[in-house]
Amino acid sequence: MHVSFILFADAANISQEGKLNILGVFDAVHAGPLPAVHPRATVVVRLKASAGDMGTHPLTLRWINPRGMELWSSTAELAIQQPPVGTAELDMPVIVQLDLPLDVPGEYRMAAALHDRVEGEARLHVHTAAPLPPPPPGALVS
Repeated sequence: MHVSFILFADAANISQEGKLNILGVFDAVHAGPLPAVHPRATVVVRLKASAGDMGTHPLTLRWINPRGMELWSSTAELAIQQPPVGTAELDMPVIVQLDLPLDVPGEYRMAAALHDRVEGEARLHVHTAAPLPPPPPGALVS
């Protein structure tokens, strides 16, 4: 089993036909004063598995700040069943909606690990608004 891709989006779903729909892929956000929370981000992980992957596999997501500190993590157990006859590869999308804590500007990472081995990462660049310069001496401030 392996991670085909991992990314941030505004929304994602699985259609009736089993197609993965992703809306608004992004890799950067502008935040106000930090610390803050980026609300309702969607993390999409596309996993690929084969018949040899039958069984239970732990998938861990870790949210890591620019200083390398883990701010959040969660682990889920994935149960892989026998694929239909003639199927070479299973496509398993994982869609997670969560609030992302932001404590400093810079590049954050969402790491996806299978059996504690990182298989993929999505990076998110967090920018803050530059502070306004002070008005020049003698300027009228309204």
